[in-house]
Amino acid sequence: MIPRRSVGALCARLRRQGKRIVFTNGCFDILHAGHAKYLRAAAALGDVLVLGLNGDASVRRLKGEGRPLQKAADRAYLLASLSCVSYVAVFSEDTPARLIREVLPHVLVKGGDWKGKEIVGADVVRAHGGTVTTIRFLPGRSTTSILARAQGSAR
Repeated sequence: MIPRRSVGALCARLRRQGKRIVFTNGCFDILHAGHAKYLRAAAALGDVLVLGLNGDASVRRLKGEGRPLQKAADRAYLLASLSCVSYVAVFSEDTPARLIREVLPHVLVKGGDWKGKEIVGADVVRAHGGTVTTIRFLPGRSTTSILARAQGSAR
């Protein structure tokens, strides 16, 4: 995990070293196979994968009471333990717009559920010569479906 205040300087250094930076973000409340496949595919698009992780209050605002199930520190630890994830930065806002401006990735990646929707930060990335792409999710894998099954109402 990297302290939020250090993200901009780190990414500037990585760019000077010629590294292709990929950025994605999310809540990653329950880490599952769909997440792992998605993150591996995102990492394959560059040299370094920087992951923006929604902080606890942000997840609660986006997903509702009772979420997140795991604290940000635990979610960050698990994500940083994956070999495909280079850095994890926790952000407290509802969107990663400010973090994306600090990272200025070469590639901005979102899940396939964003296809055709306005992806936060896409304008910034494209203005700096970067690309925006979506990656298909692994069917049937989602935190929502896992929670539904755990509560006995399979989706």
